[in-house]
Amino acid sequence: MSASKSTGKAAAAERQAALAAVKASQKKQERRRTVLISSIAGVLVVGLVGATGFVLVNENRKNAAVEAKAAEPVDGVADVRDGLTSNHVTTVVDYAQDPPAGGDHAAAWLNCGVYADPVPNENAVHSLEHGAVWLTYDPALPADQVAALEQIASENAYVIVSPYEGLSAPVVASSWGYQLELDGADDERLPVFVRKYLLNPELPEVGALCSSGVGTPA
Repeated sequence: MSASKSTGKAAAAERQAALAAVKASQKKQERRRTVLISSIAGVLVVGLVGATGFVLVNENRKNAAVEAKAAEPVDGVADVRDGLTSNHVTTVVDYAQDPPAGGDHAAAWLNCGVYADPVPNENAVHSLEHGAVWLTYDPALPADQVAALEQIASENAYVIVSPYEGLSAPVVASSWGYQLELDGADDERLPVFVRKYLLNPELPEVGALCSSGVGTPA
């Protein structure tokens, strides 16, 4: 076996291990939530009803609804996969979408997380290739809605949140090959998009790092 093939297989194995670790972490969080909700439900049965119990049970129902909707086509999602290239470049790229949802990009990916200022398109697109979802918002978006986007990033290691000048909608969600214009952070399609396209298994580099790149999230 040549050295290049060996290196390629090692890199692929490393990506798969990273992806498995992320998915395992997500499943662990879901199991903890389920156990906690079950405990609360038991308390409710014996008559010890509390506000926290209602909130957790309602949250579980919301998660189940999002999961079900993510299994179906999401209304308004633009499929822009056709013709996307994925070359590493050192120049500014003129993307077909604004913000971009794939294409040639910088060799260095952008660290996932929350940014207070706009980030370089070329680095963010590389993160999309690794399975990230990029949530861009109009700088005039109300602070409470920005906080809601930041909360999504705090719960998902492969989410980028940043302001973006000149958006055609208050919030735009992008993954590699897919994009959705949203009315705001409270648009019910947002969590569905994140659930459906985060770490999209159809991507060849899904699960590659979204850290140890460039950029310093807040």
